[in-house]
Amino acid sequence: MTGILASVNNLDEALLILESSADIIDLKNPQQGALGALPLNVVSTIVKAINQKKLVSATVGDLPMQAELIFNAVSAMTTTDVDYIKIGFFPNGDWQECLTQLSQITQQGHQLIAVLFADTQPDITIIKTISDAGFYGVMLDTMDKSKGSLTQVMSIPEIMNFIHSTKKHQLICGLAGSLKEKDISNLINLKANYLGFRGALCDQQNRTSQLNKEAIKSVLNYFRNR
Repeated sequence: MTGILASVNNLDEALLILESSADIIDLKNPQQGALGALPLNVVSTIVKAINQKKLVSATVGDLPMQAELIFNAVSAMTTTDVDYIKIGFFPNGDWQECLTQLSQITQQGHQLIAVLFADTQPDITIIKTISDAGFYGVMLDTMDKSKGSLTQVMSIPEIMNFIHSTKKHQLICGLAGSLKEKDISNLINLKANYLGFRGALCDQQNRTSQLNKEAIKSVLNYFRNR
């Protein structure tokens, strides 16, 4: 069954989602990019407040694919006790060396999620290498939010191929990228593990605005009734 990931950028928003039927509370700062990171102390505070009542994920920021930089950021995030750590795999840089170093962290039992960006035409054959590095899952997102939602930058057959590849390699898979209510009908039957939302849950559908209770209720009710 497909679950819902809801992105928040502070404790108040996290507590709001805690009261909802969303499955994962995702911590990130949308004003700092596609995967902008929250300060470690904020992440730790939210994790403690949630107190294992829901799963919590957190991003490490829009970082260049430099192995030592990525490794250090992920290592620091492990100290917060967040359930999942999301790492964006941005264009250029040494993906293989990043994965090699990050495998040291997965071997310690930490659950890492690789984020690929649909609008950069990622080569999904990398999913096997991600799996070999011990990652827990892969998420498909969009880097440039001005290009529209995931379904506007990648076709349904391509998304289906991504989901098939992740499941083939025994990884959980998530779909995100400026998703709106109208995208749910197109994606829910593809049976990804999670659909991720931010903008659709905010005032005026603006991902950098605050979460809106009515928008949250509308999206979650629509989702659950499909």
